[in-house]
This record gives sequence, C-alpha cells and structure tokens, in this order.
Amino acid sequence: MAEAAQTQSGLSENIFEYLDFLEFKGHFSPLTVRNYTLYLKRFLNFISNKVRNPKISDISKTMIENYRASLGSIGLSTKTLGFHLIALRSFLKWEKRKGINVLNAEEISVPKVVGSKVDFLSGEGVEKLMNAPDLDSLQGKRDKAIMELLYSTGLRVSELANLDRENIDFVKKEITIIRDGRKQRSIFLSLRALGWIENYLKSRKDRKKPLFIHHKGMKEGDTRLTVRSIQRAILKYKKKAAIESEVTPKTLRSSFAIDLLMAGADTKGVQEMLGHKNISTTQTYTHITDKQPRKIYRAFHKKGGRS
Repeated sequence: MAEAAQTQSGLSENIFEYLDFLEFKGHFSPLTVRNYTLYLKRFLNFISNKVRNPKISDISKTMIENYRASLGSIGLSTKTLGFHLIALRSFLKWEKRKGINVLNAEEISVPKVVGSKVDFLSGEGVEKLMNAPDLDSLQGKRDKAIMELLYSTGLRVSELANLDRENIDFVKKEITIIRDGRKQRSIFLSLRALGWIENYLKSRKDRKKPLFIHHKGMKEGDTRLTVRSIQRAILKYKKKAAIESEVTPKTLRSSFAIDLLMAGADTKGVQEMLGHKNISTTQTYTHITDKQPRKIYRAFHKKGGRS
C-alpha cells in the first residue's frame, strides 16, 4: 500500500523530494543542485502542460521523446539538452532505488555531443608510456613518479604541479589537494605510485618544499616544476614510446576515470576523486564506458600488467 500511495503522489512532490535529497543528503555541489533544479522544473512545466496533475507514472518513453523535441525547438545546444536528460535519468534511478515502479532510466538516451571526444590509453599504452623514462637519471625518476601519480589519482596537472612534500602522507597512503589555501579533497595512492614517489625523493639531495622540481638549468629558489614543463615531458615520452594517439596529462586523468568506471565504480565517487563540481562533467566518461565491453577493457589492462 505504501508503495502504491507513493507512486500515485503528485510528480511535483516526487521531484522536490529528490531535489531536497540532492541538497541536504546527497553531498552534491551547489552548482549541481542549482542545475538539476532548473532542468527538472523545466520538465515538470512541460509535462504539466500535457497532463493535468501529472504523476510519476505519466513519465513514458513517448512523453520523453516529446520532451526532447520540445527542448530542441527552443534552441538548446546538444550538450545542454543532454544535461536535461541526464538529470531526468538520475531522478528516475533514485525513484527506482526506492522501489517505485518508473520508466527504466536506460530508455532515455542522451545525445552524443559532436567534438566531445575523450582521449584515453589502454593498459598497454599506459605501460609503454610508463616504461619510457630513463630510471638511471634523477630526471627520469621524477618523470616516472609524475606519470604514475597522474594515472593513479586522476589529478589535474595544475594540482600536481602545486604539490609539496607535506601533501603526501606515506603512512595513510594518501595525497591531500590544497586549493586557495584550504584542503579540497584527499585521494588514496596506489602502492605503485607511492613507491615511485618515495624512490624519487630518496634520490634527491635537497630538502626543498615542492614535490617535483627542475634538476637542470634553474636558479636557486626557482625550482618548482611548471605545468608546461610537465606537459612537455609527457609529450617527449609519448614520442619515445611511439604512441600514435594524443597523450597529455589530461589523457592520463581521463584514463584514470574510465578505468574506475569500467571496474564498476560509482559515478558520484569518481566525481569526488576527480574534484568535479558538477556530476555532469564526470558523466561525460560514462558515454565511453557504455560502449566498451568491460571484459575487453580489462583485458587491455591485464595485458599491460596493471590489473
């Protein structure tokens, strides 16, 4: 009886209950809550013009197709239209988890955004890149640690460049990201990445604060490795490893995210690790993982020796 009563409650009540959940219990950013509120209110206005006192059971595949056409008619970009549909899918999934009989969220297809190509590496490609540095040199050890850290944490290159020694906790095996002088998030480190960082730091003779520094041609005090220097280093190893696809720090960040999603990680958890303010940014990667059979992707990683 409880389920039936809840199913037949007004759609507006269902939607606002979900928005309250996002704001007060879901730990979503204010930006995500604001956007989802806009998107779901727009859908509520649309369906209210089609059905008097709409209920959640009125959400059908035909209704969604009509809504999609309506969004297209007001000149929304494909990307923005996709965000509206993603919000609706998330709402339906939430209701489904509560035991409510609703339209299967997977029946709402999200349009592919032209130009939204995401570059990422297979496990084999990652191994080629990681094996490129000369580990007999201090610079090579540094670059090996940088790439292992990027791939195992999904850090932004700017976040990595700003790291200090004190941001690494070797006991807890985690790294703390500081932004604007305040702790933003903590990320667990793989033993592999942690080992290469430790190897690099033990090879240094200095006690300078930055985690990654220049080792050639820099004046005293001007030693922190820059974002541009990291980008150039990765490009150098891409060429050395004869990898044909584009490889940048962003490629390793994307590879990290896709690897987690392929392994079954929750999108919300991946969002937190990547530091995305809006979950729709993280959901960009789900379009790729939906198309890639997990067993094939895992085979790539197993072949690369990182499983």
